[in-house]
Amino acid sequence: MRFGVLGPLAVVTDAGVPVTVPGVKVRALLADLLVHRNRVVSTGRLIDDLWGDAPPANAAGALQVRVSQLRKALDDVEPGARKLIESRAPGYVLRTDEVDAERFVRLAAEDDVDSLTEALGLWRGDPYADVADEEWVRAEVVRLDEARLLVVEKLAAARLARGEHALVAADLAELVDRHPLREGLRALQMRALYATGRQSEALDSYADLRRRLAEELGLDPGPDLVALHRRILEQDTALSPPPAAARIRNSMPARLDELVGRAEALTELRALVPRRRLVTLVGPGGVGKTRLATEVAREQAFPDGVHLVELTALRPGETAVADLVLAALDVREVAGASVTADDHLVAALRHRRTLLVLDNCEHVVEPAAALVARLLREAPEVTVLATSREPLGLAGELLWEVRPLPVPGDSPDLDAVRRSAAARLFTARAAAQQRGFQLDERTAPAVAQLCRRLDGLPLALELAAKRVRALGLDGVVERLDDRFRLLGTTQRDVPARQRTLTAVIGWSWDLLGDDERVVLSRLAVHPDGCPAEAAEAVCGADLDILTALVDRSLVVLDTSGVVPRYRLLESVAAYALERLDPADPVRQRHAAYWTEWAERADPLLRGPGQREWLARLDAETPNLRAALAYGGGLRLANALTWYWFLRGRLTEARRALTLDGDAGARAEAAVWRAGFALLQGEAVPDGDIGAALAGHTDGRATWFVAAALLDNNDRARSAELLDRARAAGDDPWVEAAVCVTRAMLAHAATDIAGLERAATRAAALFAELGDDWGRFQATDWLGGLAELTGDHERAVALHREGLRWAEELALWPQVGTKLSWLAWLAVQNRDHGHARELAERAYRLAVEQDAPAARVFAELNLGIAARRDGKLDVATTHLERLVEQGGEDALFLPMVLGELAYAVAEKGDRDRALALHARAFDVAVAIDAPRDACGALEGLASAAPTPEVAARILGAAHAARVGSEVPAAPAEQDELDRTTTRLVAALGPDGFAAAYRVGHDLGPGEARALVRPASAYPAAAGV
Repeated sequence: MRFGVLGPLAVVTDAGVPVTVPGVKVRALLADLLVHRNRVVSTGRLIDDLWGDAPPANAAGALQVRVSQLRKALDDVEPGARKLIESRAPGYVLRTDEVDAERFVRLAAEDDVDSLTEALGLWRGDPYADVADEEWVRAEVVRLDEARLLVVEKLAAARLARGEHALVAADLAELVDRHPLREGLRALQMRALYATGRQSEALDSYADLRRRLAEELGLDPGPDLVALHRRILEQDTALSPPPAAARIRNSMPARLDELVGRAEALTELRALVPRRRLVTLVGPGGVGKTRLATEVAREQAFPDGVHLVELTALRPGETAVADLVLAALDVREVAGASVTADDHLVAALRHRRTLLVLDNCEHVVEPAAALVARLLREAPEVTVLATSREPLGLAGELLWEVRPLPVPGDSPDLDAVRRSAAARLFTARAAAQQRGFQLDERTAPAVAQLCRRLDGLPLALELAAKRVRALGLDGVVERLDDRFRLLGTTQRDVPARQRTLTAVIGWSWDLLGDDERVVLSRLAVHPDGCPAEAAEAVCGADLDILTALVDRSLVVLDTSGVVPRYRLLESVAAYALERLDPADPVRQRHAAYWTEWAERADPLLRGPGQREWLARLDAETPNLRAALAYGGGLRLANALTWYWFLRGRLTEARRALTLDGDAGARAEAAVWRAGFALLQGEAVPDGDIGAALAGHTDGRATWFVAAALLDNNDRARSAELLDRARAAGDDPWVEAAVCVTRAMLAHAATDIAGLERAATRAAALFAELGDDWGRFQATDWLGGLAELTGDHERAVALHREGLRWAEELALWPQVGTKLSWLAWLAVQNRDHGHARELAERAYRLAVEQDAPAARVFAELNLGIAARRDGKLDVATTHLERLVEQGGEDALFLPMVLGELAYAVAEKGDRDRALALHARAFDVAVAIDAPRDACGALEGLASAAPTPEVAARILGAAHAARVGSEVPAAPAEQDELDRTTTRLVAALGPDGFAAAYRVGHDLGPGEARALVRPASAYPAAAGV
């Protein structure tokens, strides 16, 4: 196991796979231990670093939790790795030397180019990127940044010695902007600029440095830089590149603008080209193959020159490739010679060490390949760098795929957009068209959307940038659906085939055979690609045609998912769809194929293949949505119900379940539609539910409605339907699901025996079935059982295990629920800061996933944590909102009323507090919630009008707790201790004990009767 700190923090497996440690605080802890690796860091120091001025109430305990989580995360990556973190007084130590920064520093100390290049290859971004702003990591970040700059300077000096002046000047521009006062970088930049004939820019750079040093530091440039400035003014020939006569053999075009986003590609190819005889850059039209090839070739040191040969002058199928090469070399044929152009070219190059750049080979691939094969055989010093939309197909050919530029993700974060090469290219080109255009908070979302829609294709981005001046950024984005009219240019120095996006793609389309065009247009009906099986079944694509389309860079084989899939860039798909035969029934075949596929996938979501099939359904979601549009109808919608539920896509499910279908499909859809409506908090009349279930024998769907009814507090109807679902057939999955819901009912009723029986049976059945969703559902109630009986440590462990399953399955609604359970336990264990952090995450997820029950649970925890942390205004805001949302039968209402009562009492309104506690008790009795009734009695005791009555009620509450076998949690015990202390002070120890004993013999209802009914309190109005 290795640790990566040069960029976002990661743990790297032995197979080289980076794994992100879950949890912001856990990653911060890992970073802190890595900064001080092999040294003990005190507990106090770690607490200060992680929480600063706002530590949790039990800071040492919270730190121990994070250490345990980190140890587990390391163990998950590599069994036994938890031992790397040792407990050593007065804190902890991480024992390891396997950190990328260690190797980087060792390599950076070397002077050979290979070591320095390898060092830069370890750099994935800003060191300790997750926590780079923290004070405790700043010194380490500065040290590593300084080491990287030294590496860059050493490499730049070596490249200048090789004559790569223009490349060094381009590469150093951004670094100098970021480190404007660094004299070493300035000196290298000035030498590079001067050597490329840009003397004025070199002098401007010096003037800028001198001004900055004077204004910011009150200093002058160092003597070495002053001497270099003088040599540039005197035009010292020792600083200049070789004279023009020595370079005349190169025929590369001059650079017109900066190449954006290809720094890594340039570095790799510059080192690769001299070592390989034939390198072919392949990729789709407009991806930037020509620009990259010319940039790579421009600085290559071949004694007999570097020559660009543009093959677009030839028509498709023409064979006169050698003639164009001879012209580029400025070699004239001997008059009357009886040799072919190929023979003459081979003879001319037989003893030359030269680099040929053959650009755009795809339309003359056969004659180009034949000529290159002969040159490789008979001219041993010739190297060929080719660009083509398909390989030349020769022995010894090294294919180097030029991919579109990385595009921004869905995050609206400005820095994330700026890191995208596609966004940087578009911004640079748009700024060249419209003065003042910049990437900022306002433009970033539109730029990110545009880059994604155009697949990061450089030519498409540049064409779009040219429209910004006339249409504005938003206008360009709005017209992307009509991209073939939008993306064109009148720029006169651009080849005709690159003046419009249509021409770029049409160039490749025209080179296809008829059968390849048919398959490509059919593939375009798959919105985001498809596996080979679907391509064959839906599109009639055999392996040979798919291979040919991949070779021609019109189809991309994406191997990043669970199953390899064939994808088209969005622009290629749009072009191909326009050419699809309207009479082709491919969309009907698409709908039929994906409907059958979804029906096969549905049962696999409830067994050991659950994780794989969730990932496959995620990948195929665009196809499934398209299939619904193409006519999949209710049959497909019914097959996707469980997937939609697991992913929290309730609105999408309800919409699809209204599509047309036969009578059987409509009947099945009605049941699921009712369940989804209930889960979204809608009131579904009993008559509608009864009609949907009439004659329905599917136990799974019946259970689903029963569970949804329980989410809406209809316990009686839910219990009735659970019996019906269980009786529908002998399905172990349905039995397990029914047990989970019965466990929830038992938990609400404080039925300890029933809860243990149902939750244990559910866990065993789901484990046997291999259904991780069911297993973490069971942990809800096994954890709830542990919490009810006072075993909080086991409850936390169970819920953490369930959280891990939910996160691994990416079931975000359930992740939110698990976070709420952990928040609840943190509240009960007095860790209010941690509870608030967990509850806030849970609340955000619940809102994002539109999960009303999860949102209520999260807000309940936010209110309780705020109240017990003394933030009374925040608490009452949350709690009063929950009171307004909950009906009189809401399972959460007694708890909310009780917490609100404590909050208003602390604000001084004891009358309203008493009314709220009384109402909490009445609701708890009405909904048969003994645990909540105990808590309400304790609340009544805290607010009772006289100490003697309060002591009696407290005695009755204790008796009720003992009878229900539900001990008070630590935080609840705190409330009891405060009440007891106050009453003992008021009554004296003997008086309190006597009243307490009297109350111990009272039933809960009798104790409640010692105070007036809730309705009798004016303060109860509005609650």
